[in-house]
Amino acid sequence: MPGFGNFDRRTALRGGAAAAASVALTSALAGTSSAQPVAPGSSSIVTGYRELQTGINRPSAERTAALANLDRVAKAYHDSMTVGDGPLWKDLPLGPGSDFTTSMYARLRAIAVNWGTPGGALAGDPAVLARIKGALELLYSSDQYSEKTAEIGNWYTYEIGIPLYLLHILATVADELTQDELAKYLKPVLKFSGNPNLRTNNPSVVETGANRADKSTISLVSGAMLGDAERIKRGVAAFTDVEGGGAASVIAKLHRAAGDGFHTDGSFLQHDSVPYPGHYGIILLTAIASAIHVTKGTEFELPADVRDAAYALVSDTFAPFVYAGALMESVRGRFLSRQGESAHDIGHQLTGAVVLLARSASGKRKEELGGLAAKWITEDTFAPYLKIPDPERFAPGPDLVGIPGIEFAQELLATKVRATPTVATHRVFGQQDRMVHITEGWSASLGVASTRIARYESINSMNLHGWYVGDGSLYLFLPKAKGHFTDAYWPTVDPQLLPGTTTKSGPTPKLESVPLTGKDHCGGVRWDARHGAHALDFVSQDGTLTAKKSWFFTPSGVVCLGAGITDSSGELIRTTIENRNLGENGTGVLLADGHLVGGSESLRRKRWLNLERVGGYVLLDDAEVTALREDRTGTWRDIDKGANTKGTTVPSTRRYQKLVIEHGAKPSNATYAYAVLPTASVLQTIASAWSWRVRSNTATVQAVRLWDATLLANFFAAGSVDEVSVSGPASVALGRTGNGWRLAVSDPTQRQEVVRVTVRRKTFEVPVKDTFGATQTVRI
Repeated sequence: MPGFGNFDRRTALRGGAAAAASVALTSALAGTSSAQPVAPGSSSIVTGYRELQTGINRPSAERTAALANLDRVAKAYHDSMTVGDGPLWKDLPLGPGSDFTTSMYARLRAIAVNWGTPGGALAGDPAVLARIKGALELLYSSDQYSEKTAEIGNWYTYEIGIPLYLLHILATVADELTQDELAKYLKPVLKFSGNPNLRTNNPSVVETGANRADKSTISLVSGAMLGDAERIKRGVAAFTDVEGGGAASVIAKLHRAAGDGFHTDGSFLQHDSVPYPGHYGIILLTAIASAIHVTKGTEFELPADVRDAAYALVSDTFAPFVYAGALMESVRGRFLSRQGESAHDIGHQLTGAVVLLARSASGKRKEELGGLAAKWITEDTFAPYLKIPDPERFAPGPDLVGIPGIEFAQELLATKVRATPTVATHRVFGQQDRMVHITEGWSASLGVASTRIARYESINSMNLHGWYVGDGSLYLFLPKAKGHFTDAYWPTVDPQLLPGTTTKSGPTPKLESVPLTGKDHCGGVRWDARHGAHALDFVSQDGTLTAKKSWFFTPSGVVCLGAGITDSSGELIRTTIENRNLGENGTGVLLADGHLVGGSESLRRKRWLNLERVGGYVLLDDAEVTALREDRTGTWRDIDKGANTKGTTVPSTRRYQKLVIEHGAKPSNATYAYAVLPTASVLQTIASAWSWRVRSNTATVQAVRLWDATLLANFFAAGSVDEVSVSGPASVALGRTGNGWRLAVSDPTQRQEVVRVTVRRKTFEVPVKDTFGATQTVRI
């Protein structure tokens, strides 16, 4: 995590080493006749950016352990590096458009950071510094990355990926370079990221979201290295798109259903239609946090309203999707397939950014941010934040989860900040077709899609088994399985049988980049902090399989209903109740109506099942269920072959417990009805029969009554259930509160202007235009 400090770094720097480095850098900036007048505060910005890489030398046992691991990686790269006429590493060939260029700079970064980190195995070694300089010169003079290099392949590599790594390296060794050397190595950065507002290889593209934030940072830091006040200012201004009148501001809230950036309901999208709080949103937040840090106390400090907006984003957009320090799979896009970026890895990156923000905030905002960071650090017992066995787990971006991450997190924890308690929450994010259900013991989220939001993202050879992640996947997060999705889940799970989905047994569809569906109906209603309903008008990617699907969320579990299940392909149709990763050689007793279930068994007319250490399942109709326990083997390379992200070919084997409802071939209007009860014991599973009653399960309306008579209903068309009738598609909740009867309504299609709801012969017209699926409430 980056450094902090409530003081002006123009006049006071951390420790003698930092002060000496600042003096040396200032001298370098002003020491040549060709240099521009040095911008006040630029040395402070570079020093602050160096802190993001090497930390502040705050001693602890955890820092010592992490540094030993960094030593191991950096020494291996240093010892295998040859600085001559050929490639730096034999496995990373030089050449125009090389897929390996980013990796070259990443390895060199590890060496440079270790050289600049106090106590590192390579720290301060003049011979190592000479080799770093030689490597920089080779990469530049060979045009691997210079102003003569042409963009070949992925634009991101040249305009963001390499520049970030290069800035990390240069910030670490800047006081050992002349201004002419700095200027030379920054020439390609000025070429490829000259204007942070626009895409260099296509100037008609205005940068948005995380890409804009990264380019703003690149402009800010490179400008500081060059002593160029105008470039620094342009980088700061680009965060809020001053040149474009604020249209592409990274902190602006968009009041529309799609488009890159943050939205008014807390959603965050990248690539126009992909929910991405679990990757690009965090990259963006990290960039803002870093910019706030490095400019603090200088004339380039980010404006107060920008800082305040950044602080507010954490609880609104990110915190709802964090469980035990990890990001939920439903908002991680294609990066769920990346071995080096598990849910816990990206969760650590978020925690690092939030700690950094907390150090620059004050008052209640500081307490809020610090409390969230403390909560995530405390709860993440599967992959402890303060332990970093692999310092290369996450890239690119400032290394907030490396040595600095440990140092500043411990500095925060030493203040005895109170960890934020878990509070029951049910939120619908209609602008990204996502929801989250949080209880004190477990949490859940859905992966769904519509005409607005993509089923999945599969680009750059990533997420190669992602066909069904947006087809109604029900993600459950349990206290005794905090590493469920991190523990080799995606390379080993059966991708055709994800929990909650209704799929075909035949060949998988062709992978597309960001496929949408042909159905508008996707969304739900919030009744209160502990209850809500969500609906999906489902159609398979090939169009042959359709279904109406509903999930009703309660404190004890999720009632899952399906109706109108129809398919013409002739393949076998299945709905998956569970596909639980039990771990390597995992165990856990499965009971069905009190009887022990073996490895593979067909279960008929069963009423309940219970899986040890996981929870219970109640079958609410006469379904034929197949129970199968099997070991599955796969590799991370199977699902991610990206040039700079690819996983290993080392096989992983995990044991799974499947529970699958069989609908047979060519079903017509088939149904299912079951409840999932996370963490429930056998007795709790049996007793749950009193928690709800299914009132309807048709292709028109799916509804349940709760124990207190509250009605939760999803209407796919005009229809009625019990005492409620609606004029068209809607999600509805009706019940008593302390102030009488209340009605909650939303429009999951996001197409209607008004939904008319009749309750006990009284009709209410509920305006829903431009609400983007948000719940509207009426007192009756």
